[in-house]
Amino acid sequence: MTAPKALGHIRVLDLSRVLAGPWCSQNLADLGADVIKIERPGSGDDTRAWGPPYAKDAEGHDTTEAAYYLAANRGKRSVTIDIASADGQALIRELASHCDVVLENFKVGQLKRYGLDYESLKAIKPDLVYCSVTGFGQDGPYAHRAGYDFLIQGMGGLMSVTGERDDLPGGGPQKAGVALTDLMTGMYATIAILAALTHRDRSGEGQYIDMALLDVQVAMLANMGSNYLNSGKPPKRWGNAHPNIVPYQTFQCADGYIIVATGNDGQYQKFVEVGGRSDLAAHERYATNPLRVKHRDELVPLLAEMVLAQPRDFWIDQLEAVGVPCGPINNLDDVYKNPQVLARELVMNVPHPTAGTTRLVRSPMKMSLTPTDNAVAPPLLGQHTDEILRDMLGQSDEDIAALRAQGVL
Repeated sequence: MTAPKALGHIRVLDLSRVLAGPWCSQNLADLGADVIKIERPGSGDDTRAWGPPYAKDAEGHDTTEAAYYLAANRGKRSVTIDIASADGQALIRELASHCDVVLENFKVGQLKRYGLDYESLKAIKPDLVYCSVTGFGQDGPYAHRAGYDFLIQGMGGLMSVTGERDDLPGGGPQKAGVALTDLMTGMYATIAILAALTHRDRSGEGQYIDMALLDVQVAMLANMGSNYLNSGKPPKRWGNAHPNIVPYQTFQCADGYIIVATGNDGQYQKFVEVGGRSDLAAHERYATNPLRVKHRDELVPLLAEMVLAQPRDFWIDQLEAVGVPCGPINNLDDVYKNPQVLARELVMNVPHPTAGTTRLVRSPMKMSLTPTDNAVAPPLLGQHTDEILRDMLGQSDEDIAALRAQGVL
């Protein structure tokens, strides 16, 4: 018996591309929604060309599917439509009338010119949930600016608290290693859409959702933002150290790096005892955390020298045995060989039309009654165009051929 899908009753018309919007619609697809991805004829989502690397076929040759695109588009159906054409706009309006959600990330005002904005589609389907994702939102002095994750990480304060201390070698602002603001915007958009659908199911009312990367970046500063609002002092970069706890940072071992996170004085004492430096445990300048924070510049080099004397496995084994929080800094080869990652089955092999199979990361949402349904590869460009126009809109093969000949599809 097939398990029910949490969002099996929901259909999403996805006009977004690149990452923030597609990350949101991928979440919805994982939860069982029918996501129809509208793409530009001929080229499609920009990320299709963001390679190498690409998915490989059975002989090890590159396909046309960039790994970047594969990361954010599993479980969807692809339809190619030129929305700049009148016929294309008519098709989008008709598709929207059969959908519960529209998701888009066009520049502010662009879809209004095409009659595809919220007010236009609401007139067709009053209970529609319509979500716009932009860099700066639908109003304000920056509304018409293009917003990119890297820029927003800088403008929104994340880079001011990320990176090594300014007074140390390599100090200065640093972006996150992944497009964190895009991803978090996709997550917030997912939550907002689910909330709006719940409201619709109770009231019959659809609504408009205005998601902005800058808003999300400011919100996700969390305790850093709260620290500033309550102190008036902008926080600074601490690299891999902690402003309030010592030692709570990375250390270089004889053969790699580890993280040591001593949350109290007892853990600190066990840490230095394992390293053969019991003299540092009750030292008058290091015995308590406030003292260690005060004297961090003299203590941390002593601890660094201690840790460097032993290999990584020694530290992890010995510190775990005495209850000191620690862990490795894994590269992705380590991550995907990790026994916990393997046990949780986070990687799946999914059938793919050109690659044969492709390896994807499974959704981390594990639900007992309505498990995520994500074992469907990201679609080829326009893979489902004929199927959806025929089955949903009643277009004949001749109609579809004529639209394709006109360049609409």
